[in-house]
Amino acid sequence: MPISYPRALPTHKGIRQITLRAVNVTAVSESVFTLRQQVFKHSGERWEAEVTLPQMARSDAEQWVAWLLSMRGREGTFLLGDPLGATPRGSAGGTPRVNGASQTGDSISIDGCTASQTGWLKAGDYIQLGSGAGSSLHKVLQDVSSNGAGQATIDVWPSIRTAPADNSTVVVSACKGVFRLATSNTEWSINEIAHWGIVFPAVEAIV
Repeated sequence: MPISYPRALPTHKGIRQITLRAVNVTAVSESVFTLRQQVFKHSGERWEAEVTLPQMARSDAEQWVAWLLSMRGREGTFLLGDPLGATPRGSAGGTPRVNGASQTGDSISIDGCTASQTGWLKAGDYIQLGSGAGSSLHKVLQDVSSNGAGQATIDVWPSIRTAPADNSTVVVSACKGVFRLATSNTEWSINEIAHWGIVFPAVEAIV
């Protein structure tokens, strides 16, 4: 069967450690005379990650190696999220959906939340917009409360690049985005007691 992307991570051995990095494209011009600064904010924002797997015996490690090789360098993509951020800290009740078409930028309006909930989402929670190859992972920047009609506005990072369809689902648990390997080289180590070590860097896939 042909391999299709984005792929899910192998599940037989979990991640030992993940480093998530939020990258913003900004430039600062500073006067050599007054030290006053001008800041230029560009639109580029993306997730980067470094994933460290636990030491594994060959029976487990070869499944991860095969999965990494299936990416064929930077061609393939996979779904990745924060393993310990899968459950929101807010109540996150209801069936949240996008409230209005053509929404891009730093915030999104939604409805379908449990009505009149303080702390419906908490700062640091995640949302996912889209699914499959269109999945995008966003961090909630401020506590979110719903009004009496179950509506709310969420400030997010990174900015929304592609407007989700009106009434499309807003995922609030086990959120993931689409990533690709940060390098076309795939490597793994094997030590004297036949334990495999695997670390791989990844970047958000932006098309």
